[in-house]
Amino acid sequence: MTDPADHAPIAPPAPKADKFDLVGEIKGLAVMLLAVLAFHSLVAKPFYIPSASMVPNLWVGDRLVVAKYAYGWDWASASFHVFPRGDWRVLPATPDYGDIVIVVPKGHPDEDYIKRVVGRPGDRIAIVNGQIVLNGRPVPQSVEPPVDVPLDAIRSAEEPDPCVGFGYENMLKTLPSGAQVCEMPAFTETMPNGARYKIVDHMDEIHDHMDEITIPAGHVFLMGDNRDNSADSRVPLDEGGLGGPVPISDIGGRAQFLTFSLDAPVGLNPVGWWQALRHGRGWTTLRPPLDPAGVVH
Repeated sequence: MTDPADHAPIAPPAPKADKFDLVGEIKGLAVMLLAVLAFHSLVAKPFYIPSASMVPNLWVGDRLVVAKYAYGWDWASASFHVFPRGDWRVLPATPDYGDIVIVVPKGHPDEDYIKRVVGRPGDRIAIVNGQIVLNGRPVPQSVEPPVDVPLDAIRSAEEPDPCVGFGYENMLKTLPSGAQVCEMPAFTETMPNGARYKIVDHMDEIHDHMDEITIPAGHVFLMGDNRDNSADSRVPLDEGGLGGPVPISDIGGRAQFLTFSLDAPVGLNPVGWWQALRHGRGWTTLRPPLDPAGVVH
């Protein structure tokens, strides 16, 4: 007779536990990091505003997106500035009047400045009593009502106690809500291509005056919208400025739009993010509107 046990089904072998592939995980992580770096270098990158040099249009704590392809690609396009400074450019284009750009200043290769283009290659530019004169013509400035800027929007490491002291007399105001603001004189500037944007200029200082120069080929002249608090092309290199016109090859991209804004430093707690969020400042374009009536032919 046959033993019934001889016909019992044979149990399948137990599945083997998958081994952790450390090399494969490292390769996958490396590919992901390279993809992020490539996107940040070639397409777009987030940017944080640490200073008040672009008030009233950009506040300390604003987060924005910079387009890396706007003027082609150069050494300044790469994340972390891994390439040596050079004048090479791929698919080059020239920034237009009114564009807000990211520039790597000479002598500060690990820093990025954000400024506005107010002069293009070949332009003759001077500054007279705070007003830009381009090719012999004053750039129109129309007086606007003062802008109320929250103190946290201009507070920075360089200026921990904003809107006080010389040049800020009678500008610190308390609103009915109890909030304190800096009431700053404002103007609308209209560039030769019709680009319009607001600036603030609240005192007469040395950089409100500059003799005429000619911007070299392949260079642009940059200024901050906060004309009395901006280390830009008017300011010498040894004073932390840009030291005159800057090569377009030192520009790493064009500011496109705001994503969100925080009124205070935050940690890892998401509750703190919501509490610090400035409502109404997200998804705002940073490209200046063009006024056809302001175009200079």
